[in-house]
Amino acid sequence: METNTPEKARLLEKLRKNGFKVPEFIYVPAGKFNSEDFKELDLFLDNHRESYKVIARSAHPLESKFKGGTFDSLETYADIGGIKYARNRMIKIAQTSKQLSVQRQQMFNHAPDIDMNGMGVIVMPFVNCSSVMAKMIGNDWEFGYCRDRTHKVQSEPYITKVPHDRRLLQLSNDIQKALGFKCEIEYIIATDGEIHVVQAKDISDIETLEEKESERSIKLDGIRRIRKRRNYRERPVYVMDNKSFYINIISQCEEIAHGSQKTNPDINSVISSIQAYEQELESFALRHQRFAVLGFAIQDPTELYQIASHYLDDSPRLQKALSKALHNNLYKIDIFLAEADTLIAKHKFRINLCSHDAYGIDSVRNPLWSAYWNVERHDEVVKDFLRLGFKTGDTIGIDIDAEGRPMVYRH
Repeated sequence: METNTPEKARLLEKLRKNGFKVPEFIYVPAGKFNSEDFKELDLFLDNHRESYKVIARSAHPLESKFKGGTFDSLETYADIGGIKYARNRMIKIAQTSKQLSVQRQQMFNHAPDIDMNGMGVIVMPFVNCSSVMAKMIGNDWEFGYCRDRTHKVQSEPYITKVPHDRRLLQLSNDIQKALGFKCEIEYIIATDGEIHVVQAKDISDIETLEEKESERSIKLDGIRRIRKRRNYRERPVYVMDNKSFYINIISQCEEIAHGSQKTNPDINSVISSIQAYEQELESFALRHQRFAVLGFAIQDPTELYQIASHYLDDSPRLQKALSKALHNNLYKIDIFLAEADTLIAKHKFRINLCSHDAYGIDSVRNPLWSAYWNVERHDEVVKDFLRLGFKTGDTIGIDIDAEGRPMVYRH
């Protein structure tokens, strides 16, 4: 393999040469896409067209400098067009929905500048399977199981020290010994029980330090978290109240629809308000490496969103511009929420955990938490937060008592 081969491809090749069960794969560097040289890829795909589908995994030469899950893997058609589409999609996602994540890692974790057009691709045959990630924490191996997307009824991701198949323990030890450093290993378990190694990541320089503990203030009703060894954390908090945001937008639209010629309201001022909110979210995320979101109203003001989007229906040109801006705003809010490692909101909201979020090495020190209050207490709890003066920029503490109930307080 070429000297600048990504860690992902290089370690897979080493494991394959050492006799481990690695699915057939081919690494296609960015240069091959630039020159349209797909001879080797075409030969590889000829051997795997029976399933009509393959997995294209991101493989940028600098990918190992970023946390797991930053760049995407996609199912795609087993032809050249499918692989080109998947690569273009990976680059597009990295430049849009993952852009804030990349910027934050560059700012807080000293990740390097990266040219997304240098993205290579690892192509593997598609296998119906479940995913397991393994890593050694202290002196013990732990195994993170991802929900099986092939079943209609799914379980949440979970961590255990006792894998479903004891072969995983010995296999993980053998892989770490063969590579010569502490590593995080991703397996896929085929429907016939066969264990395949699809990724190994060097984690020898990643620390897993404990966080301090402190006192309490507002008691909530529960918390969702994968790791239960830590019962306290502090975070700067962003208070999200999208109900107030939409009411403000509707008020501005009302001025446009019914305003006097003196005020001369303009759609551009409404768009500017929306963009200012998005800039506020991005600025907050770039100022704080780890942060919490306190959700007074996140996505629940559906009627207000619809009212705001259609308030200017009598002026189609204005309505189209407003509707587009509000739709894009939802996208920006989701990107911001994806960067928070702590969500405090009513019971119906939760952080959607993928495998890297749930039990990747980056989650050991700072696992995702979702603290919640019951829906029927929503108005009461929001009033308590307002009474105690919780606001964006405060540092909050979350302390979990012996019964598993979180207490949130403001410094």
